[in-house]
Amino acid sequence: MATYVSVSRSCGFRASSAWLGPKAVARWLRDTCVNMTQDKVKLAKRAAEAYNRRDADAFAELATPDIEWVPALVRMVEGNSYRGREGIETYFGEVGDTWEELHSVAEEYRDLGDCVLVQGRLYGRGKGSGARVDSPVWNILDFRGGRIWRSRVFFDRAEALRAAGVSE
Repeated sequence: MATYVSVSRSCGFRASSAWLGPKAVARWLRDTCVNMTQDKVKLAKRAAEAYNRRDADAFAELATPDIEWVPALVRMVEGNSYRGREGIETYFGEVGDTWEELHSVAEEYRDLGDCVLVQGRLYGRGKGSGARVDSPVWNILDFRGGRIWRSRVFFDRAEALRAAGVSE
């Protein structure tokens, strides 16, 4: 009888110890899970860099064609999101029209299996008013097929953790 090791929350795979042998399964899980975790976190870091540069090309390379981008202010005020590469370009354009400067600084990356939760701060200065912004921010990057398919940004920690499906 085959013994299956399910690691769907952390890696999304099932391995059979009867097929591979217990030592091979342990080695495979260690190597695959670590690599997948590092890959998603690396992608999240590259996405943050592309965001701060407003580089739609670089961000689109990391995302699925149907990416959904849900910025916190847009969700709170208008209740909508941006979709696809055109949405990324539209959002970056709107940021440039509204903000003299706006950038995020990631402080922590947490791989949660299907997503990466990024905790950081958002810094900015309004274009017309010159008003400064310094706010904690949480970004949930959801992955599908090794690419980002959704980015959800929150200013409220509890709301972000609920949306990510974690308590702490």
